[in-house]
Amino acid sequence: MTRSVIPALLAALALLPAAGVAVLPSGGMAQTEAADDPVSIIQPVTDQTLEDFLWIARPLVVFADNPADPRYVQQMQLITQRLDALADRDVVVLTDTDPSARSAIRRELRPRGFALNLIAKDGTVLLRKPAPWDVREISRSIDKQPLRQQEVRDRRDANAPVTQ
Repeated sequence: MTRSVIPALLAALALLPAAGVAVLPSGGMAQTEAADDPVSIIQPVTDQTLEDFLWIARPLVVFADNPADPRYVQQMQLITQRLDALADRDVVVLTDTDPSARSAIRRELRPRGFALNLIAKDGTVLLRKPAPWDVREISRSIDKQPLRQQEVRDRRDANAPVTQ
């Protein structure tokens, strides 16, 4: 990655909203501020805990010791290229690039440097990766889970035509 790309990406990431995602009773997510802005599924970690997302969303937590970490920059590029695939799977992307803040999520997951953690809706840790992962790989990991397979079946059955 060239040095000229890093400042531009960091500037773009700084513009991402800190909030703006409402969790619907159905488990889906709706944007509250920018209705046409799919980037609002990306949030910096503030005072949330993983329990806040139980049975509602799948947190994908991206840690780094610094927002200029090349692995963090690459991971965020990969994520922003395919946000639709993550939104379809009820994923909320949480970013934490400040180890000194000692967020509750950082204390619980205890990353060392860059880390990518995927948490299931039931709170179990599905992935812990020390390097960036493509959204396709993340999606496959989610799609293998029994709860996701049930969600797909339920969605398909809900959209099936009713015959009498």
